[in-house]
Amino acid sequence: MERVKVAVLGGSGYTAGELLELLLRHPGAEIAAVSSREETRAAAPLVSDLHPRLRGRLDLACETLTADDCVQRGIQCVFGCLPHGASAAAIGPLLDRLIRVIDLSADYRLSDPSIYAEWYGHPHGDLGHLPWAVYGLPELFKDKLPAARLVANPGCYPQSAILGLAPLLHERLIDLASIIIDSKSGVSGAGRNPSPTTHFPECNESVAAYNVGRHRHTPEIEQLLTHVAGQPVQALFTPHLIPMDRGLFSTLYAQPTRPVTEGDLLLLYRRFYADAPFVRIGTRLPSTKDTLRTNYCDLVPRVVRDRIVVLSCLDNLRRGASGVAVQNFNLMFGFPETTALD
Repeated sequence: MERVKVAVLGGSGYTAGELLELLLRHPGAEIAAVSSREETRAAAPLVSDLHPRLRGRLDLACETLTADDCVQRGIQCVFGCLPHGASAAAIGPLLDRLIRVIDLSADYRLSDPSIYAEWYGHPHGDLGHLPWAVYGLPELFKDKLPAARLVANPGCYPQSAILGLAPLLHERLIDLASIIIDSKSGVSGAGRNPSPTTHFPECNESVAAYNVGRHRHTPEIEQLLTHVAGQPVQALFTPHLIPMDRGLFSTLYAQPTRPVTEGDLLLLYRRFYADAPFVRIGTRLPSTKDTLRTNYCDLVPRVVRDRIVVLSCLDNLRRGASGVAVQNFNLMFGFPETTALD
C-alpha cells in the first residue's frame, strides 16, 4: 500500500498529540512533517519533547513549514491544528497548491463570513476558499467527503448536539423553538495553554458554566441544525467545565410535535445511523468513561413526561477532534472509514 504523506500544522497542543498518535497507527499515513509555534525558540523542539509519550515513536523536529515545502516533499494532506485566525492564513496557500486540508480550527466551519466576524471578533482571513469547505461530520456529509479539497473539522460540543438532534429534526419530530442543549466538558477542551479558569486550583473540585449565551460553538450548532431541519433553528446552548481531563456529556431537551414512545425513538435513531460505525444507540444511560479514548458517540433517547431527552456522550479530544479528523481523512483518501480508529 502506498502511504499518503501528511503534515500537521500546530503540533504542540492536546489535539495535535492525539492526532499524531492516531496517524502513527494508520497503515496508510506517513507523517512527513510537523510544525509548531514553539519553533520560534533558538532550537526547534522535537515532537517527542512536546508529547513525551511519542518518544521513540516520532522523533521529528518541529519546523517552519511553507506551502512550497509541502509541494517539494510530496505532502498530499495537511492537518491544521492552529488557532482560529492563524489557521486561515496558513491554509489558503496550501489549497492554491492543490494540497488537501483537514482544518481542526473554527475558521472554515461557518459558511457566512459575517457570522464568523460577529462571533470571533475579526474578519475572515480566507474568503476565497471558504466556499470550498465541506463540514467534516461523516454521519451527515459522507457523500461529499471523498472529493473534498478542504474539510472543516467540527467542534466537540457541536458534534454531541448535532448527532443527538439530527434524527428528530430530519423527521420533523420536535418543536424548533424548544431545543435546549446542556453540555459539560473536561478541561482539555480549553486547550493546553493555562488560564485562570483552567488552572488546577480553580477548576478542581468545581463545576462552572461559562460563556453563557455567547459561546462560539452556538452559530456552528445552529447552522447545522438548520441544514438538517431545512428551516431556521435556534437553540439555547449552555456549556460547563467539569474537573476531569477529557470527556463531554450533553443532555438535549426538546418538545415533541406529536406523541412518541421510547421504542419509536430507538427505531428512528437506529435507522438514521444504520451506516454510521461510530454512533452507538442504546438504552443504558451512558457515561464519559464509556467513550473514553474512542471515536464513538453514544446516544440514548428518552421520553420524560412531555419532553424528549437525548443523552449524548463522547471523548472531546478523540471523537470531538482528532478521531473524526482521521475518519474524514479515511473517507477522503479511500481507506475504510474505521482505519486506525476501531
